[in-house]
Amino acid sequence: MKEIEDAPTPDAPRDGPKRVKVDMHTHSEFSPDSRTRIATQVVRIKEACLDVVCATDHNTIAGGLRLREAADGFRVIVGAEILSRDGEIIGLFLEKDVPRGLSAEETIARIRDQGGAVSVPHPFSRNRLNHIRRAALERVWRDIDALEIFNAREAFMGDNLRAAEFALERGIAGAVGSDAHRRRELGQAWLEMDDFTDRDSFVAALRSGTVSGKLTGHLIHLWTRYDVMRNWLARRLGGRDARR
Repeated sequence: MKEIEDAPTPDAPRDGPKRVKVDMHTHSEFSPDSRTRIATQVVRIKEACLDVVCATDHNTIAGGLRLREAADGFRVIVGAEILSRDGEIIGLFLEKDVPRGLSAEETIARIRDQGGAVSVPHPFSRNRLNHIRRAALERVWRDIDALEIFNAREAFMGDNLRAAEFALERGIAGAVGSDAHRRRELGQAWLEMDDFTDRDSFVAALRSGTVSGKLTGHLIHLWTRYDVMRNWLARRLGGRDARR
């Protein structure tokens, strides 16, 4: 299954801190391009044996708050994937929304004002319009906590490798996420890392992480476009549920 091979064997004996499987980038029905219900997420997260999930819907923490309430046997870090003027930035450990459309610097400052952590998703993606601009990344990389070095939805593995190289050269902790928009994508990628208790210990534990995962494949992006249209039609039809 694994395209990055350094993951430890799950059943191997281990000394030191407890290890947890963390998916740092997920979406639910609260994102306009996802149809995954919160209840469906709960079931799939347990099936995938994930210990921690970062809920990062587009420009809202509403899905994360709902998933945190519904969590059963796993933990939820509430966050959002925020569209800044310079591209997307993920805020974690949030308790209120961060406005979209701000500069990268102001977006990071708003996340920090809440005591949140900052991760930059898919920084070198060739199949997304909203990845952070290279010039902005060069301006702010010293102010972020993590850079996504493996995103399961990348169309080209080389884009993940470029991110990993950038992070390694600058000493930035690596983030890993399925970027799941559909049920089956949850569990496609995760970071196995030392356990943590709060924001600061989470950020510190990222550096202990081992990457596991595989790319979802090109077809998933066509399904996402289909889901965007279905959700748009649902809103046009007065809120009728188009997720069935």
